[in-house]
Amino acid sequence: MPLIAVSAALAASMIWAAGALLAHKPATLMGPFEFTRVTLISAALLLALIVTWQGNWETIAWDFLPSLALSGLVGVLLCNLCFVVCLRRGGPRRAEFLFAMNTPIAAMLGYAVLGEQLSLLSIAGAALVLAGIVLAILHGHKPAAEDALEIITGSIWPMLFFGVLSGLCQAIGFIAAKPALLAGTDPLAASAIRVIISAVALVVVALWPARAFAPLTQPSGALVLRAIPPGVLGYVVASSLLLYALASYDTGVVVVLGSTVPVMILPMIWLRTRNRPPLLAWVGAALVVAGTAMILRA
Repeated sequence: MPLIAVSAALAASMIWAAGALLAHKPATLMGPFEFTRVTLISAALLLALIVTWQGNWETIAWDFLPSLALSGLVGVLLCNLCFVVCLRRGGPRRAEFLFAMNTPIAAMLGYAVLGEQLSLLSIAGAALVLAGIVLAILHGHKPAAEDALEIITGSIWPMLFFGVLSGLCQAIGFIAAKPALLAGTDPLAASAIRVIISAVALVVVALWPARAFAPLTQPSGALVLRAIPPGVLGYVVASSLLLYALASYDTGVVVVLGSTVPVMILPMIWLRTRNRPPLLAWVGAALVVAGTAMILRA
């Protein structure tokens, strides 16, 4: 069981990294709201079909529906909207590094809200994560005019803000889902509830004819099809694998392994662009993972 859970968490990181690379182009063209709408609705339909086929709706601990709803609205909907804004402004590498802030943020929330002790090891780990992100984002870039994945659009501050906010939403989302999983809810069923609630909320919000909800460009059929795979990889495959690992193994170990996305994405970018990420990007990724491990061992 530990080997399966560990493998699931590592696979989730790898799939999230691949999904971020695939999402960059359609998210940039469609805008955060339209891209999120396409990915959530398609992922919700697929998850509903899978869970119905497996007959796992009956595993849902309905007493925890409010916490699953919170997990979906914050950990899926808001998290994805913030992540896509960061992704469009700074590219997948920077977005994933900022997203890795979810672990130190969760530790700080536990201290501030739940009164948990914050040890020196936790503080040191948070400092390592922050140092790794600063190295990777500010000094881990090799300029290349043709490398669209590394271009920063506009000011760096909105990218930083929305990237960190996406990590905060992710931390809240998985913490909120944990009680339902411990009560026996199937991970895929939990993913389905989270994503369906988020998709419904997004459809309702879209009824308000605000300019902010309009797509940046009128999406073609081909562009919509390009937006579907990142959602399937992230919401259906990666999230379900991580929820399975959380339900069957130590949370700290799972979160550390699930936070290795900054490491996973570097060789993928190398293969995609033929440009080797600079040494400081690799050092930053290693510091992020090491700092996460320190926080969760404290």
